[in-house]
Amino acid sequence: MRDRLCSKVGCAREAMSTLTYDYGDQMAALGPLGPAGDPHAHDLCAIHADRLSVPKGWVVVRHETLRA
Repeated sequence: MRDRLCSKVGCAREAMSTLTYDYGDQMAALGPLGPAGDPHAHDLCAIHADRLSVPKGWVVVRHETLRA
C-alpha cells in the first residue's frame, strides 16, 4: 500500500496532516491525517503544515494528537 503524499504541487513527501477550510467562518483547521477520499480536504507533509499561512483575518485551528 502506498503512503499518501502531500497535496502541494511538486512535493513528494509523505502526508502527515489534513487541512480543511470553512470559508463562511474564515477558518482553516489542520489536524491529524484524516480519512482518504475527501475532495474538500488537503493532505500536507510536516514541512508544509508548519509553513501554513491563511488570508488576513482568518483563524487557524491546529488539532494536535496527544503523546504519551
